[in-house]
Amino acid sequence: MARERTGRAARGSGARAVREDHGPVRYGPPPPGPGLPVLPELAEVLAGAAGRDAPEPTGGGAVLRAAATAYWGRRGLRGGPEHVVAAPGASPLLLALIAAHGGDVLMPRPCPAAWIPQARLLGSPAYQVPTPAECGGVPDPYALLETVRRVRAEGGRPRLLLISVVDDPTATVAPPELVREACEAAVAEGLHVVSDETWRDTLHRPHDTVLLSPAEMCPDDVTVVCDLAGALTPSTWPVAIARFPDTGRAAEQRARTLDILTALGAHVAGPVAEAAAHALGEPESVTERIRRSAALHAALGAAAHRAVLAAGALARPPQAGRHLYADLEPLRSPLAERGVTDSLELEQYLTERLAAPAPGGHRFGDELGALRVRLGTGALLGTTPEQRTRSLAAAEPLDLPHVVRALGVFAAVFAGLR
Repeated sequence: MARERTGRAARGSGARAVREDHGPVRYGPPPPGPGLPVLPELAEVLAGAAGRDAPEPTGGGAVLRAAATAYWGRRGLRGGPEHVVAAPGASPLLLALIAAHGGDVLMPRPCPAAWIPQARLLGSPAYQVPTPAECGGVPDPYALLETVRRVRAEGGRPRLLLISVVDDPTATVAPPELVREACEAAVAEGLHVVSDETWRDTLHRPHDTVLLSPAEMCPDDVTVVCDLAGALTPSTWPVAIARFPDTGRAAEQRARTLDILTALGAHVAGPVAEAAAHALGEPESVTERIRRSAALHAALGAAAHRAVLAAGALARPPQAGRHLYADLEPLRSPLAERGVTDSLELEQYLTERLAAPAPGGHRFGDELGALRVRLGTGALLGTTPEQRTRSLAAAEPLDLPHVVRALGVFAAVFAGLR
C-alpha cells in the first residue's frame, strides 16, 4: 500500500513514476545469502546466552576479540586482541573506518553495494577505479595511480582504498601479483588500504586457488575487515570484525573507530557475541558446514554459469561466494524488444521471472546503461528448510528433483532472452 501511495503521489505531482525500491538506499540488495538453516550448534550457543544481561563493550569483549585474533592467526595474520574491533555488522564497521580516516575514498568498479552509500553518507567523495579483465575487487594499478593523481590535481584528498580480494559482486579471486601491485601503488601514494575479506572462507576450489591477504604484503598499511555472515554465522546475527596493523598510527585510527562506534551505539549483542566467538573458534561442525556449503554453491554456481553462457551472455566463472556476475550486453537487442534497456530495467525483469533477487549492476557502481546483474545461487537450493538441508547433505545435489526444477527455471529464463 505504501508503494502504491508513493506511485500515485508521483503521478499526481507530474513527476515520473518510479518504483521506490529502484533508488533509495534502504532497498539496496543484501549480500548473497547461503539459503541454509542455522547450524544447530550455533543456535544452541545463542540460546544458552539469551539470558545474559551484561552488555558487550564497544568494539567487542575480550572473548570475542581473542577468538578473532586466533582466527586470523590460523590464516597467517598475527597480532593481539588489542588490534581487533568488532561491530554489529559490516556496514557500521566500515562506516566508522571511513569516518576515522577522513578524506576521499577510492574503490573498484564494481564494488559491494553498501560501499558508495556509506562514503556519501559521510560526505566523502567516492572515486571508482576500473578493474582488470581477469577479476573484480581490486583496481588496475595503473588506473589507480592515474585516479589518485587526478583527484589530487582537482583538490581532493585521497586517503583510503577499499578492496575485496574475494569479491562481491563478481565472485572472483584477485591473483596475488595484482593484489601486490595495487597495494604497493596505494601505499606509495600515501593511501591506507581496507581489505574486505568477508568471502575468503567460501572458495569453490580452496586447494587450487591462491589467496593472499594484502595484510601479508603491506602489514603496516592494511586493515582487514570480515563480516562473519560470509561463512561463519547467519546474516540475521550481525557481527563483523576488523584487524588493525600494529603501528602507532593504526592505534589512533582504532581509537577513533571505537569513538565513532560508541557514538552510533553500535554494540554487538551479547548472545550474538558468544555465538560468533564459538564460530570463530572453528570447531569441526562449523568447518564442516563451511566446507559443504562452499562445495554446494560451487556446483550451483557452475551450473548457473553454464546456463548464462548458453543463452549468449557473458560471465566470469565464479570462484567463491554464492553468486555470479553476468553481462547481458550480447543480448541487448532482444532485451530491448522486451523493454529492457538498462540495468534498472534488467533487475526488475529478471527478479520477476526468477522469483529471486537479481540486483542490477547500478547497485554496485556500474554504469546504469550496462546490462549487468548479480545472480545468487541460494534460491536454487530449494524452497523449504527440508529441501535446503537435503541439498547440503547430498553427494550429488544437482540430481535432486527440487534442484533440477530450480535450475530448469533458471536456464529457461535465460534461454528465453535470445
